[in-house]
Amino acid sequence: MLLSMEEAAATPILSELDPEEVKKLREAAANLRAVPTQSLEAVYKEFIDRSQEAVAVPGGGVRYLRKLTGRALGEQKAQEIFLEATQTPMDRLANADPAALASVLEHEHPQLVAAVVSQLDNERAAKVLEQLPAQMRPSVLERLGNMREVPASLLDEVANAISAELPNLSAEAVRSIDGVARSAALVRRMDRQTGEALLGTLEEGNSELAVEIRRAMYTFEDLGVLDAKALRSLLEAVPVEKLTVALKTASDTLKNHVFTSMSKRAAERIREDMESMGGVRLADVEAAQREIVEVALRLDAEGTISLENNNAMV
Repeated sequence: MLLSMEEAAATPILSELDPEEVKKLREAAANLRAVPTQSLEAVYKEFIDRSQEAVAVPGGGVRYLRKLTGRALGEQKAQEIFLEATQTPMDRLANADPAALASVLEHEHPQLVAAVVSQLDNERAAKVLEQLPAQMRPSVLERLGNMREVPASLLDEVANAISAELPNLSAEAVRSIDGVARSAALVRRMDRQTGEALLGTLEEGNSELAVEIRRAMYTFEDLGVLDAKALRSLLEAVPVEKLTVALKTASDTLKNHVFTSMSKRAAERIREDMESMGGVRLADVEAAQREIVEVALRLDAEGTISLENNNAMV
C-alpha cells in the first residue's frame, strides 16, 4: 500500500512504524514487482473508506522506501536500517556449492549460464565451469568472452528461476563485465589440460576470441614466474630493442629478474639504453610487452618454457 501512495501521504504512515517494522517492509519491497489493483481494495477499505481506485505499480521499490524512511525517521536511522542489505539472488548463487550450481545451470541456455558465471568470483566460477558438461563449456566461454554488459533484469530472471525463494535483484540497469579478462582468469585457474582443450575447441569456432583470451591469460609481469634458464630462452627469441622498451614500466622486481638472467654487459647496455631513450609512449610500451608475452605463449605451447613454473621468482 505504501509504495502505491504519493510520498506526502506515505511519509506520515511510515513515521509511526518502528525500525523492525520498516526492515520487514524493506524485505517485502525487494520482492515486489506489481500488485493487481483488486488485491489492494480490501486493504484500502480498511484504511481509507473513500479510496476506490488504487495505483498498484510500486513507486521505485526499495529506493522509494529508503527515501520515505529518511524523511520519516531521519537519515541516520534510515542508514542503520538499509545498510543491512538484503541478500540478492546472485549473492545466494555466489555462495552455492559449485557442483550443485553446475547441475542446475547445465539445463539452462549457455548465454544465461555465462551471465551467472560472470557474477561469481574467479575461483568459484572456474569450478562451476569445470563441472559443466564438456560439450557445453566452449559455448559458455565464448559467450562470456563476448560479454560486455548484462541487463540486471536478465540476472534477476535467471537467479529466480534457479532459486524461486531468493529476493529479487534491485540493481542498476546493466553491469559492466570484462568478458575476455574473466574468461582468461577462469581458464588459468582450471586444470591445464582441461583449459587447453577448452580453448582449442573454442578456437575452432571463434579463433579471434580464443587469441584474445590467451593474450589476457598472462601479463608481462607474469614472466617473473620463469626461472633463469627459461627466461634466457625467451630473451634469445626477443629483439633487444623490444625488450628495452617493454621494461620501461616493468616493476623493479621483474627488471632485476631479467637482468640477473643475462650477462652483466648485456644488462648494463639495456639499462643505458633505457635511460638514453627518455620518455616512451605508454601505447608503445604496452605493444612491446604484448609482443613479448605472445612469444612466451608460443614457446610455452612448444614446450620450450613453462609459464606455470611456480618455483621461480615470485
